[in-house]
Amino acid sequence: MRRLGHLLLLACAAGPVAAERPATLPDTIEQRVLACASCHARADRNDAFFPRISGKPAGYLYNQLVNFKTGARQFPMMTYMVSHLPDDYLREIAQHFSQQHLAPVATVQPALPAAVLERGRVLAMQGDRATGVPACIACHGKALTGVAPSIPGLVGLPRDYVNAQFGAWKNKVRRATAPDCMADIANRLSLDDVSAVSSWLAAQPVSAAARPDTSVARPLPIACGSAP
Repeated sequence: MRRLGHLLLLACAAGPVAAERPATLPDTIEQRVLACASCHARADRNDAFFPRISGKPAGYLYNQLVNFKTGARQFPMMTYMVSHLPDDYLREIAQHFSQQHLAPVATVQPALPAAVLERGRVLAMQGDRATGVPACIACHGKALTGVAPSIPGLVGLPRDYVNAQFGAWKNKVRRATAPDCMADIANRLSLDDVSAVSSWLAAQPVSAAARPDTSVARPLPIACGSAP
Protein backbone atom coordinates (compact mmCIF):
# COMPACT_ATOMS: atom_id res chain seq x y z
CA MET A 1 0.00 0.00 0.00
CA ARG A 2 2.84 2.31 0.84
CA ARG A 3 4.45 1.55 -2.54
CA LEU A 4 1.17 2.32 -4.37
CA GLY A 5 0.86 5.63 -2.57
CA HIS A 6 4.43 6.48 -3.53
CA LEU A 7 3.71 5.74 -7.19
CA LEU A 8 0.57 7.88 -7.12
CA LEU A 9 2.56 10.73 -5.61
CA LEU A 10 5.11 10.49 -8.41
CA ALA A 11 2.38 10.41 -11.03
CA CYS A 12 0.75 13.52 -9.62
CA ALA A 13 4.08 15.31 -9.52
CA ALA A 14 4.79 14.41 -13.15
CA GLY A 15 1.36 15.52 -14.37
CA PRO A 16 1.92 19.31 -14.48
CA VAL A 17 5.33 18.87 -16.12
CA ALA A 18 3.80 16.81 -18.91
CA ALA A 19 0.98 19.31 -19.32
CA GLU A 20 3.45 22.17 -19.74
CA ARG A 21 5.22 20.55 -22.67
CA PRO A 22 4.52 22.60 -25.80
CA ALA A 23 2.40 21.08 -28.52
CA THR A 24 4.07 20.35 -31.83
CA LEU A 25 4.34 23.64 -33.70
CA PRO A 26 2.96 23.82 -37.26
CA ASP A 27 5.61 23.79 -39.96
CA THR A 28 4.39 26.89 -41.77
CA ILE A 29 6.22 29.93 -43.10
CA GLU A 30 4.19 32.10 -40.70
CA GLN A 31 5.49 30.11 -37.73
CA ARG A 32 9.08 30.02 -39.00
CA VAL A 33 9.35 33.78 -39.51
CA LEU A 34 7.85 34.86 -36.20
CA ALA A 35 11.26 36.19 -35.16
CA CYS A 36 11.20 38.51 -38.18
CA ALA A 37 7.55 39.51 -37.81
CA SER A 38 7.89 40.32 -34.10
CA CYS A 39 10.07 43.31 -35.03
CA HIS A 40 9.36 44.13 -38.66
CA ALA A 41 5.69 43.29 -39.16
CA ARG A 42 3.84 44.58 -36.13
CA ALA A 43 0.64 46.56 -36.44
CA ASP A 44 1.91 49.16 -33.95
CA ARG A 45 5.58 49.43 -34.84
CA ASN A 46 7.54 51.21 -37.56
CA ASP A 47 10.63 52.99 -36.29
CA ALA A 48 14.26 53.80 -37.01
CA PHE A 49 15.51 50.49 -35.65
CA PHE A 50 12.77 48.19 -36.90
CA PRO A 51 11.18 49.53 -40.09
CA ARG A 52 8.36 47.59 -41.66
CA ILE A 53 9.27 45.14 -44.37
CA SER A 54 5.74 44.02 -45.18
CA GLY A 55 4.75 44.81 -48.74
CA LYS A 56 8.27 45.59 -49.94
CA PRO A 57 9.12 43.99 -53.31
CA ALA A 58 10.38 40.43 -52.94
CA GLY A 59 13.57 41.05 -54.91
CA TYR A 60 14.49 43.97 -52.68
CA LEU A 61 13.90 41.99 -49.48
CA TYR A 62 15.93 39.08 -50.83
CA ASN A 63 18.81 41.40 -51.74
CA GLN A 64 18.84 42.84 -48.22
CA LEU A 65 18.89 39.40 -46.60
CA VAL A 66 21.84 38.47 -48.80
CA ASN A 67 23.57 41.76 -47.96
CA PHE A 68 23.22 41.09 -44.22
CA LYS A 69 24.53 37.57 -44.75
CA THR A 70 27.60 38.75 -46.66
CA GLY A 71 28.29 41.83 -44.53
CA ALA A 72 27.37 44.37 -47.20
CA ARG A 73 24.87 45.61 -44.62
CA GLN A 74 26.00 45.55 -41.02
CA PHE A 75 23.71 44.79 -38.11
CA PRO A 76 24.91 41.93 -35.86
CA MET A 77 21.45 40.59 -34.98
CA MET A 78 20.43 40.33 -38.63
CA THR A 79 23.74 38.78 -39.65
CA TYR A 80 23.39 36.18 -36.90
CA MET A 81 19.84 35.31 -37.94
CA VAL A 82 20.53 34.80 -41.65
CA SER A 83 24.17 33.67 -41.73
CA HIS A 84 23.33 29.95 -41.98
CA LEU A 85 20.13 30.13 -44.01
CA PRO A 86 20.23 28.72 -47.57
CA ASP A 87 19.52 30.92 -50.55
CA ASP A 88 16.19 29.27 -51.39
CA TYR A 89 14.93 29.91 -47.87
CA LEU A 90 15.94 33.57 -48.06
CA ARG A 91 13.88 33.86 -51.23
CA GLU A 92 10.93 32.18 -49.50
CA ILE A 93 11.11 34.62 -46.59
CA ALA A 94 11.29 37.58 -48.98
CA GLN A 95 8.33 36.34 -51.00
CA HIS A 96 6.27 35.83 -47.84
CA PHE A 97 6.74 39.35 -46.51
CA SER A 98 6.25 40.92 -49.95
CA GLN A 99 2.70 39.57 -49.89
CA GLN A 100 1.86 41.03 -46.46
CA HIS A 101 0.18 44.44 -46.41
CA LEU A 102 -0.32 46.01 -42.99
CA ALA A 103 -2.39 49.12 -42.43
CA PRO A 104 -0.18 52.25 -42.29
CA VAL A 105 0.94 53.47 -38.89
CA ALA A 106 1.42 57.19 -38.22
CA THR A 107 4.95 58.43 -37.60
CA VAL A 108 5.87 61.38 -35.38
CA GLN A 109 7.00 64.35 -37.47
CA PRO A 110 9.23 67.16 -36.16
CA ALA A 111 8.19 70.75 -36.79
CA LEU A 112 10.38 71.96 -39.65
CA PRO A 113 10.46 75.19 -41.68
CA ALA A 114 8.40 75.16 -44.86
CA ALA A 115 11.55 75.86 -46.89
CA VAL A 116 13.13 72.62 -45.67
CA LEU A 117 10.13 70.54 -46.64
CA GLU A 118 9.94 72.27 -50.02
CA ARG A 119 13.59 71.42 -50.67
CA GLY A 120 12.79 67.83 -49.82
CA ARG A 121 9.84 67.82 -52.20
CA VAL A 122 11.95 69.20 -55.04
CA LEU A 123 14.63 66.55 -54.50
CA ALA A 124 12.05 63.77 -54.38
CA MET A 125 9.98 64.91 -57.36
CA GLN A 126 12.51 66.73 -59.58
CA GLY A 127 16.02 65.99 -58.35
CA ASP A 128 18.92 68.41 -58.59
CA ARG A 129 20.72 68.69 -61.92
CA ALA A 130 23.49 70.82 -60.44
CA THR A 131 24.65 68.01 -58.16
CA GLY A 132 23.63 65.13 -60.42
CA VAL A 133 20.95 63.84 -58.02
CA PRO A 134 18.02 62.23 -59.87
CA ALA A 135 14.47 62.56 -58.61
CA CYS A 136 13.42 59.81 -56.20
CA ILE A 137 10.35 59.12 -58.33
CA ALA A 138 12.55 58.30 -61.33
CA CYS A 139 13.50 55.00 -59.69
CA HIS A 140 11.18 54.42 -56.74
CA GLY A 141 7.90 54.77 -58.63
CA LYS A 142 5.60 57.65 -59.43
CA ALA A 143 3.94 57.36 -56.00
CA LEU A 144 7.22 56.43 -54.27
CA THR A 145 5.75 53.05 -53.29
CA GLY A 146 8.55 51.08 -54.97
CA VAL A 147 8.81 49.05 -58.15
CA ALA A 148 8.73 45.26 -58.35
CA PRO A 149 10.83 43.24 -58.22
CA SER A 150 13.72 45.03 -56.53
CA ILE A 151 13.20 48.77 -55.87
CA PRO A 152 11.78 49.61 -52.41
CA GLY A 153 9.10 52.13 -51.57
CA LEU A 154 10.11 55.25 -49.66
CA VAL A 155 6.84 56.62 -48.30
CA GLY A 156 5.88 55.28 -44.91
CA LEU A 157 9.47 54.96 -43.71
CA PRO A 158 10.40 56.83 -40.51
CA ARG A 159 12.51 59.95 -41.00
CA ASP A 160 15.23 58.73 -38.63
CA TYR A 161 15.51 55.42 -40.49
CA VAL A 162 15.97 57.16 -43.85
CA ASN A 163 18.56 59.50 -42.32
CA ALA A 164 20.42 56.54 -40.84
CA GLN A 165 20.54 54.70 -44.17
CA PHE A 166 21.95 57.73 -45.99
CA GLY A 167 24.56 57.95 -43.25
CA ALA A 168 25.38 54.26 -43.66
CA TRP A 169 25.90 54.71 -47.41
CA LYS A 170 28.04 57.79 -46.84
CA ASN A 171 30.17 55.93 -44.28
CA LYS A 172 30.37 52.77 -46.43
CA VAL A 173 28.81 50.52 -43.82
CA ARG A 174 25.90 49.79 -46.15
CA ARG A 175 26.71 48.60 -49.65
CA ALA A 176 24.90 47.05 -52.58
CA THR A 177 25.76 45.36 -55.86
CA ALA A 178 28.02 47.56 -57.96
CA PRO A 179 27.41 50.07 -59.33
CA ASP A 180 26.03 51.12 -55.95
CA CYS A 181 23.63 53.84 -57.06
CA MET A 182 22.40 54.84 -53.61
CA ALA A 183 25.95 55.24 -52.31
CA ASP A 184 26.65 57.55 -55.26
CA ILE A 185 23.50 59.57 -54.58
CA ALA A 186 24.16 59.76 -50.84
CA ASN A 187 27.61 61.18 -51.45
CA ARG A 188 26.19 63.86 -53.77
CA LEU A 189 23.73 65.06 -51.13
CA SER A 190 24.64 67.48 -48.36
CA LEU A 191 23.56 66.64 -44.83
CA ASP A 192 20.95 69.40 -45.07
CA ASP A 193 19.55 67.85 -48.23
CA VAL A 194 19.45 64.41 -46.62
CA SER A 195 17.45 65.86 -43.74
CA ALA A 196 15.13 67.70 -46.11
CA VAL A 197 14.28 64.75 -48.32
CA SER A 198 13.91 62.30 -45.43
CA SER A 199 11.59 64.73 -43.64
CA TRP A 200 9.43 65.31 -46.70
CA LEU A 201 9.17 61.58 -47.45
CA ALA A 202 8.19 60.75 -43.88
CA ALA A 203 5.49 63.44 -43.92
CA GLN A 204 3.67 61.97 -46.92
CA PRO A 205 0.40 60.14 -46.28
CA VAL A 206 0.33 56.44 -47.10
CA SER A 207 -2.75 54.68 -48.40
CA ALA A 208 -3.63 51.22 -47.10
CA ALA A 209 -4.10 50.27 -50.76
CA ALA A 210 -0.57 51.35 -51.77
CA ARG A 211 1.39 48.73 -53.70
CA PRO A 212 4.70 48.74 -55.60
CA ASP A 213 4.51 49.64 -59.26
CA THR A 214 5.13 46.89 -61.77
CA SER A 215 7.36 48.88 -64.11
CA VAL A 216 9.52 51.99 -64.27
CA ALA A 217 10.92 54.01 -67.16
CA ARG A 218 14.15 52.57 -68.51
CA PRO A 219 16.99 53.20 -68.52
CA LEU A 220 17.19 54.39 -64.95
CA PRO A 221 18.74 57.87 -64.55
CA ILE A 222 21.74 56.34 -62.75
CA ALA A 223 23.35 52.92 -63.14
CA CYS A 224 22.15 50.65 -60.35
CA GLY A 225 23.52 47.15 -59.85
CA SER A 226 20.76 46.03 -57.50
CA ALA A 227 18.05 46.91 -60.05
CA PRO A 228 19.62 45.97 -63.39
